[in-house]
Amino acid sequence: MNSSKEMAKLAYMALEEKKGEDIQVIEIKEISIIADYFIIANGTNATQVDALVDSVQETLSKHGYEPKRIEGVRSASWILMDYGDVIVHVFSKEDRLFYNLERIWRDGKTVSKEQLED
Repeated sequence: MNSSKEMAKLAYMALEEKKGEDIQVIEIKEISIIADYFIIANGTNATQVDALVDSVQETLSKHGYEPKRIEGVRSASWILMDYGDVIVHVFSKEDRLFYNLERIWRDGKTVSKEQLED
């Protein structure tokens, strides 16, 4: 398994473990040089958003992946975690609806949890 797909799978599992809502994985490597995958999820409140971010960091760190940068932690309404080939976006529910990254990146390929495990 390539490292970006493994990172995406680990991040998905970490978000799922903390009950992240509507976890979406969008493969963008064919349409952008930014990354291979965007992972988008939201929490129901600021505490859960923090827990989701912590879970992703801990899980990926255990497997040797460290973020290049993390932006937005203080506001807890949109946290971007940049792991190079994988970018994880954790939103509050309201901000996720407002920014609607799924619409912006609709040319990407939606990847299911099962496809990540192949």
